[in-house]
Amino acid sequence: MAQGERRIRVGVSPFPEHTDVDELRRAWVEADEIGVDAIFVSDHFFSMNPGAPGDNRTHECMVLLTAMALTIERAEIGTLVVGNSYRNPNLLADMFRTVDLLAGGRTILGIGTGNHQPDYDGYGYPFGTLGDRTRALAENLPVIRERFAKLDPPAPRDIPLLIGGMGEKKMLGIIAEHADIWHAYVWEGDTHAAAIEMLRHKQSVLEDRCAAVGRDSSQIERCVDTTGLAGDLDLDELVDAGFTFLQVYMDAPFDFGRVREIVQWRDQQNAQPHT
Repeated sequence: MAQGERRIRVGVSPFPEHTDVDELRRAWVEADEIGVDAIFVSDHFFSMNPGAPGDNRTHECMVLLTAMALTIERAEIGTLVVGNSYRNPNLLADMFRTVDLLAGGRTILGIGTGNHQPDYDGYGYPFGTLGDRTRALAENLPVIRERFAKLDPPAPRDIPLLIGGMGEKKMLGIIAEHADIWHAYVWEGDTHAAAIEMLRHKQSVLEDRCAAVGRDSSQIERCVDTTGLAGDLDLDELVDAGFTFLQVYMDAPFDFGRVREIVQWRDQQNAQPHT
């Protein structure tokens, strides 16, 4: 969807940490029944937010995504985001193609450089530097696209690439060249005004990077994590800043009260004519 269309979408990402598969399945079903547009799963082998002592429960991303394809009937499903370093890019493309067949053409391949060193150390992947991981992502994205085109049978649709990142030196250039959806985020604790100013700046950088590679920036949908703004949230201003895909991360136990409010607001906004 082009950014200029201004259709607002809502995504949720129930973290697969400190929970069990039954609770996750119930959360996916509830989110789908509420009417969110997309349901995502994160990709970590070790918790990003350690829980109570001894509670190190996590679940593997791609297996959960497959279960989502067979559980969720309406919403799109995807990763937010899969770690580029963890799987061969040809294999990753094949995995997503297969999940997309199971889901009837509803998957979003969300991908990023990877940043959680315990994942790398614990599973024997070289962590390297951020520059190393960024270069690896840039190299793998064309491989994923090429593999999509070779797979038989093909995915039911062109699987959208969501790329998460904010770095001005390299990442926004990669996003400008390859992304269908850009996932941005705000710093926890930032005021809403500071977050909007930062997002507008990052968006202007992205537009410059798109111009440099000859791409229309409106081809890239803007997605933003709203979780850090829970206490100071102006959805209208986020949308006016160009971010029409609003994402909510959720920790177990999953409470969908805020998500219901955002979905209701989305419906009211999308029912209004926009020029």
